[in-house]
Amino acid sequence: MEVQAITKNVRISPEKARQVSRLIQGKPVTEALAITDLSPRKAARLLGKTLRSAIANAENNHDLKREALEIKSALVGPGPIIKRFRPRARGSAGRIQKRTSHFTIILTDN
Repeated sequence: MEVQAITKNVRISPEKARQVSRLIQGKPVTEALAITDLSPRKAARLLGKTLRSAIANAENNHDLKREALEIKSALVGPGPIIKRFRPRARGSAGRIQKRTSHFTIILTDN
């Protein structure tokens, strides 16, 4: 059975979050939780929250055991981009793009 959790509009760029999501794909849930807890990156903390939500969905909604769960896929997609402007020399403006992400974690029991 597959269980998923989705977090939308997370304020981190998808490129940075994908570095952590590649580390946890295909791993057992307990090992992935250890990776996200011990990693110093902001993306690890945010993906850890989504992973805990997926585990809670599996345990409460489908009566699955935590030890039997494995991460099938951890997807990070682009979200909406917040556009801002910064003053530059000679009256011009430079564009700043504040990127956001959507996280999807799919768990499966073997």
